Amino acid sequence: MGLCLLFYLSIPIKSYGVVYIPSGSLHNMARHIPNLNALDLWILRLMGVLGLWKTPKSGYIAIPTNTQQEISKGDFLHALSLSKRIYRDVTLIPGETLYFFIQDLATTFNLQEDALYQAYRAKALYAEAGIVPDTYRFALGISAMSLMDYLIAHANQHYEKLSLKLLGHYHPKEWERTLIIASIVQKEAANAQEMPLIAGVIFNRLRKDMPLQMDGSLNYGKYSHSKITKERIAQDTSAFNTYKHKGLPSMPVGSVSTAAIKATLFPAKTPFLYFVKHKQGGHVFSRYYAEHVRNIRAQQRGAK
Repeated sequence: MGLCLLFYLSIPIKSYGVVYIPSGSLHNMARHIPNLNALDLWILRLMGVLGLWKTPKSGYIAIPTNTQQEISKGDFLHALSLSKRIYRDVTLIPGETLYFFIQDLATTFNLQEDALYQAYRAKALYAEAGIVPDTYRFALGISAMSLMDYLIAHANQHYEKLSLKLLGHYHPKEWERTLIIASIVQKEAANAQEMPLIAGVIFNRLRKDMPLQMDGSLNYGKYSHSKITKERIAQDTSAFNTYKHKGLPSMPVGSVSTAAIKATLFPAKTPFLYFVKHKQGGHVFSRYYAEHVRNIRAQQRGAK
């Protein structure tokens, strides 16, 4: 019997670097791994009882093998017991929209975009900006619902803690208005140092009942990376078009950083109502429209 078992364990099989193990019994696992049979399950169970091997983990796991195309049955079963879950990182950068982040999540974790959208809408407090920009690590094989549950719970806790720290209270509806303004600040500012000035301009224009007329508000959804042109401004009829509609959009434009939120809550006290990008990447601010026009012409001349 012993010699037969040793011979069996020495049989070469195809090497699988990554396998999927569902949660549940070893029999359930066997249905998802090629070349795994009743005898293999018996060996795994015996080694576990003897305390020599560990029970294989569930999810997508990496089998620690060499680069050879084949591995012995015994080495494969042993490697299976030593396997580790595969983790992958995904990053949401400040200003990015849910549209593109969900594409990244779907690609990185082999999930369906529709399932991710459904999971987000089921729990998120905000139609956009309901996830905090950061780098996240999840095990491959996580469900769309579990992934979104974590991201949304993390964001809700982060926002509540930040609001309590900065304002002394937290009201989700009030906070949404902060996120809307902060998302435009995030899109418009060239750097964190400019953010309070940009926020100051936004509040000045709102107080004067002036349309914001900011390109960044049009970088919503699938247009996150699109250059804003005169044609786009003329054709876009959404509430995000702050050239056509006064006031704020009905929802944030994209994700927001803590710096953008702080700038929104504590904007610079400034007389400025206008700004235009200069060739170094920052902005030139002005109080009066005639001055703003001169600044635009100066930047256009400098760009030629």
